[in-house]
Amino acid sequence: MLRHINKNIILLFTIFFVLVECQRNEIIQTHGLSYLEKREKLIFVDKSNKNDVLKIFGNPATKGMSDDHLWIYIERTRTRGKLLKLGRNYLKKNNVLVLEFNKYGVLAKKTFYDKDKMNDLKFSEKITTNDIKKENFIYGFLSSIRQKMESRKK
Repeated sequence: MLRHINKNIILLFTIFFVLVECQRNEIIQTHGLSYLEKREKLIFVDKSNKNDVLKIFGNPATKGMSDDHLWIYIERTRTRGKLLKLGRNYLKKNNVLVLEFNKYGVLAKKTFYDKDKMNDLKFSEKITTNDIKKENFIYGFLSSIRQKMESRKK
């Protein structure tokens, strides 16, 4: 009987590990520009211009809100975790390249941020109370009509 139980336990563990390790190829979800870290080494401050950057990177993911002299490129890669991550998605790469150009279109500054330079921001759990009454449209409309009617009575 004990031998039969041991065989079943060994069989269950074998099936479990086979099923867990079935996925050999890593599932990768990429957003943005691939190989951003390698490409950023191809441009140089005070030497490269907007045309050089467009040839290497293509159009930026985002431009500055107030001017077109700030370009932002993004690379984000997520993958599914193994047994220790319990199959949850985790961030493998999160690279951001910020390029600033001068008024002549020459690269004045480049800043590269990777996953290690990300800040872990803590948000407050406190709730702000609002003292202003939130009245709906119908209530506001009817009270303005009532005020007009009362002002005509006088």
